[in-house]
Amino acid sequence: MPDDAAVKAPITGEAVKQAATQLADLLKLRTLPIGMKLFEDVEAMMKIPGIRTPTKNRNFSTCQLVTQSRIAGFTLGITVDNVRAHSNCSGIIGLDKPDDAFISGERMDGVWFDNREASHQHQLQMPRVPAGRYHGLCASPLRAGRLDPPDICLFYANPAQMILFINGLQHKNYRRFEFSITGESACADSWGRALATRQTSLSLPCYAERRYGGVADDELLMACPPDEFLMGVAGLAWLAKNGLRYPIPPYGAQADPAEGLAKSYS
Repeated sequence: MPDDAAVKAPITGEAVKQAATQLADLLKLRTLPIGMKLFEDVEAMMKIPGIRTPTKNRNFSTCQLVTQSRIAGFTLGITVDNVRAHSNCSGIIGLDKPDDAFISGERMDGVWFDNREASHQHQLQMPRVPAGRYHGLCASPLRAGRLDPPDICLFYANPAQMILFINGLQHKNYRRFEFSITGESACADSWGRALATRQTSLSLPCYAERRYGGVADDELLMACPPDEFLMGVAGLAWLAKNGLRYPIPPYGAQADPAEGLAKSYS
């Protein structure tokens, strides 16, 4: 079980694995928490136990590959050959740069945006991992413990589950969180922002993530560095001991809340 000592100790794949198991139990998650790790050396990535690669000569969106990991439980190693080259999918994770047609706004002009300048600004303001350093990315269920440790930890959950996890992050060393909203290409706000900055990042999955990645209507996506993942799970366990658990039982809109408030807020 994660505790303060575990959080302060060097982060290991095994510690994250145990925390992921506890998170899934505390929040009753529908799908597997996963990790992501960027690699400068593709050969080193391919030495991960149980790793597989996507279907050869076919391109996938990054959100499809994430879904294969969180639902099917695959440990997937990808390069720019597995996603659309010079696109947002490859550009957000730093495997290359989006081409001029993306950056200029041409590709989304008249579809997502009314004009070229709005589409161009969408590209300019999008969080991305800088291109040039990394050549591979692995996504793997945290329960497998194969990323030792992952760069970031991710999980999908509904708003009630997410606010409890954030409450867990805040329970000991409080800080106010602010998250970004890119709109379409919202994966930039989750794994893109978290990989680039190592900051805890919550996103509203976009149309493409829901259409191609199969993200459910009620799902949000949390991405955070492993140390904050462990702190969030430790905080969740602490809150659970105080009776603040998921699912949250509704008190009733017409009941006097005094008794419940006395127990939860006094």
